Amino acid sequence: MAVYKARLKEFDDVLEQEEINLKNLKQLCFNDERGRRALCWKLLLNYLPLTRASWSETLARKRELYRQFIEEMIVMPGATQIDGRRVDVTFADHPLNSNPDSQWQTFFKDNEVLLQIDKDVRRLCPDISFFQQATDFPCQQVVHSRGVKRLHKRVQHTVLKSANVERKGLGVTKIALSVKKAPEDYAPMPEGMEAHWEVVERILFLYAKLNPGQGYVQGMNEIIGPIYYTFACDLDLDWREHAEADCFFCFTNLMGEIRDFFIKSLDEAECGINGMMSKLGEQLKSTDRPVWSQLQQQELCPQYYSFRWLTLLLSQEFPLPDVLRIWDSLFADECRFDFLIYICCSMIILLRKELLSGDFPANVKLLQNFPSSDIQVLLSKAADLAGLG
Repeated sequence: MAVYKARLKEFDDVLEQEEINLKNLKQLCFNDERGRRALCWKLLLNYLPLTRASWSETLARKRELYRQFIEEMIVMPGATQIDGRRVDVTFADHPLNSNPDSQWQTFFKDNEVLLQIDKDVRRLCPDISFFQQATDFPCQQVVHSRGVKRLHKRVQHTVLKSANVERKGLGVTKIALSVKKAPEDYAPMPEGMEAHWEVVERILFLYAKLNPGQGYVQGMNEIIGPIYYTFACDLDLDWREHAEADCFFCFTNLMGEIRDFFIKSLDEAECGINGMMSKLGEQLKSTDRPVWSQLQQQELCPQYYSFRWLTLLLSQEFPLPDVLRIWDSLFADECRFDFLIYICCSMIILLRKELLSGDFPANVKLLQNFPSSDIQVLLSKAADLAGLG
């Protein structure tokens, strides 16, 4: 306990400065962060400015902007409000209108995206009950909208019931990989309440609407989950109340850094996912050539295991507490996603004995289902490879 309190004081000494020293904060976060994680991530993901005096204005502006997104982008076409009265306007626009500018055409296209988002967030982090629970701070614009803005109501549940519940990797064009799944979909909350997964669904829907060039891609739900969880569990109630808006902007900033992983046309580029897998292969070759040679001889391509590791920032390979610890280091590292390569390489090296003695099927299974391990040992190994130990 004394060590933990001393650790918190180190963070508080940095965070309470009028001008936060980002280098010092990154050094602290890189080596472990718990009690101040939510605030640190807001700084490391460039949501909060380093000048504390600017926080109030920045937060008020961003949170109001997010409120406007909900108001303007989650709409039911065919009706409008005039002097507080709901007025039918379907004479001007109707569901069969083929005009590309039709609100109904936009509505139907949005629902196609929403169907996938809804399916994914209903199974988010199935090993914990958090996302099925009610949030203490439901969005008042939504829960008092008489269902108009509740996204799950727009999804055809008959389609969901007939859909295959097992995700096959990330997107339809990618190699199928086994992933954990929940035994059943999470249930929506009654009027006046919202489950955490419903909040995440709204954030992802708005992100897709605001980023039409990219839209929503399967796997983004696994990226946003740990961020939202961290903010929605903040011990400070004032911060927790605004977890949704703060999460939206932090997720948007993070996606700005890793979006190339999700764009198929950039797969072959150095910044794309294949470029990252090549870097991992080269790092393994220079670090442990016998293991690299074994995988080469077995034609065990990085695509069989590291595609998911890299694209989802290891969020599917470890329990959530370990993922949060990994992300402390990833967000704090100066070359953020270079360190991801070192972590992945360390994962392979930690399995050295088994990989050298295993055949192709055994090694594929081992790498696709990384065994439980001490996360601190893994991160220490990665830091040594990166020359940061």
